Amino acid sequence: MANAPSLHERRRLLTDSELAGVPWLPHLQPAERERAVPELRVSEAEPGDLVCRFGRPATYWFGLIDGLLKMSAVTEQGRDITYTGVTPGGWFGEGTVLKREAYRYNIQALRKSRVAGLPVDTFHWLLDHSIGFNRFVMNQLNERLAQFIGARETDRLHSPEQRVARSLAALVNPVLFPGVGDLLRITQQELAYLVGLSRQRVNEALRALQTSVAALGSGAQLNLAGGRATVNFKRVPAETLAAWLTQARINARALPTDARLNLDAGTAGDARWSGTVVLGLPER
Repeated sequence: MANAPSLHERRRLLTDSELAGVPWLPHLQPAERERAVPELRVSEAEPGDLVCRFGRPATYWFGLIDGLLKMSAVTEQGRDITYTGVTPGGWFGEGTVLKREAYRYNIQALRKSRVAGLPVDTFHWLLDHSIGFNRFVMNQLNERLAQFIGARETDRLHSPEQRVARSLAALVNPVLFPGVGDLLRITQQELAYLVGLSRQRVNEALRALQTSVAALGSGAQLNLAGGRATVNFKRVPAETLAAWLTQARINARALPTDARLNLDAGTAGDARWSGTVVLGLPER
């Protein structure tokens, strides 16, 4: 609708449960928290809404409470390039906010999402007054650099299986996306948008990954009940899992123990089939 209120116009204060999911708030001292919390806002983004638009000045530092976002840009040739996905708990764009620049990318909601924002001026006030906040932002920047280096490596991979595996691993990064916990819900179509492959190719890649998982032996639990596949690595010997992760080009350090990737949609045997893949590291 042309007269529908904008994302900015739909903003509201965060609820207590939403505040509990903001990962940097625990790093603040009481006085710093009292300054920041009243400034935080959250808004419901509909699928297709642009949270950040290329060329627009940054006015908020954004974080995802719930949903799924895509960071992308358009080349001079008109080709869409996806940089990364953003999953729950992820706060993004701190580099742009630090420099008070215009966005060099778009952030778009792939599904209905709750997006929180901290005004740029409050962000800089916290940088000037909070050691804990500075450490959080520095850790974010360091992890983000590693993420984009990994993304460049992924772009050079010709194997769809490797690209899908690496992309899934990035979406459950416990530092950048602490709100994911042990369950990430994503459809094959959403995954296709993020990986830059067709849905059919993503489907084929997932099937190939499941085959390689089955080759791990009895330690890997495989369950196809209810049209979903669940693979649990918990009982797989560490050296066997390490070899598989290396072959699949997954960075084991980016995966929390028993991280779950729930790929919803369709039924077994259907071209739209997908399932739940549990990528958990063995207990140390």
